[in-house]
Amino acid sequence: MKKILFPTDFSEVATNAFVHALHLADVVNGELVLLHTFQLPIVDSQFTPDNYYMIYESLQLAEFDAFKDEIPKLRAIAEKEGLEKVKISHRLMDGDLVSNIKKAIKEENINFVVMGTAGATGWETFFVGTNTGSVLSAVSVPVLSVPITAAYQKIKTIGFTTKFREKDKKALELVCSIAKKTKAQVKCLYVKTNQSDVKPETIKEWETHFASEPVQFTIIPLEDVQGTIIDFVSQKSIDVLAMVTYKRNFFVELFSPSLTRKFSDYSEIPILALQSDTL
Repeated sequence: MKKILFPTDFSEVATNAFVHALHLADVVNGELVLLHTFQLPIVDSQFTPDNYYMIYESLQLAEFDAFKDEIPKLRAIAEKEGLEKVKISHRLMDGDLVSNIKKAIKEENINFVVMGTAGATGWETFFVGTNTGSVLSAVSVPVLSVPITAAYQKIKTIGFTTKFREKDKKALELVCSIAKKTKAQVKCLYVKTNQSDVKPETIKEWETHFASEPVQFTIIPLEDVQGTIIDFVSQKSIDVLAMVTYKRNFFVELFSPSLTRKFSDYSEIPILALQSDTL
């Protein structure tokens, strides 16, 4: 059974992403591991008050009570979605968010991470340095980022960008496996620039390899890679965009302020980031 880690601070952003996490768990026949992290105050040992440990335990208890109070609300959402059968476990951890996510991934054998992000106006900061962006570059499993504006809807079309590299092939195989479970189509885009070195026989080999999969290849000869991807998302009615992350700078450029304004009308889709060094 697949395991999906869902870090949450119980905000509106996280609650919206929870619905997507539930449906992903249903699709991959998986279970959810809810993670809430908190940081207790650091006190210099030379000036530790006599009642420090009592205060420490009180803060821990307060966090636990707050966490416990939120669980019924999430279970109510699961019932509303008709997904009360999805198994949900919980972890409450003290410390840095990214460190605890990495620890939970290892200890729980996590296969996916699902997190919320702020939406159209938050795309640039998302990939530059927010919590989700930090997780994106730090963990070893696919990360599904869900903008707050992305209300869940049945996935019919998954977009996938490629340069026909070997690791891209493994990523596309994973995307196709998800698509088949949701009866979705995969639209695979290659933006061919003047510097492109992909040979026609490589493309042909890919088409042969994926002949039995629900995937359609599109090759567009243009220099504006980022703008072409954004137009592709719009024109092909993409519900989820999957990308292999080779470098964060690409995402910084993709969601730069000028392009973000263009993309804002089509930003209501989740992005599945697949780390290249784990494929």
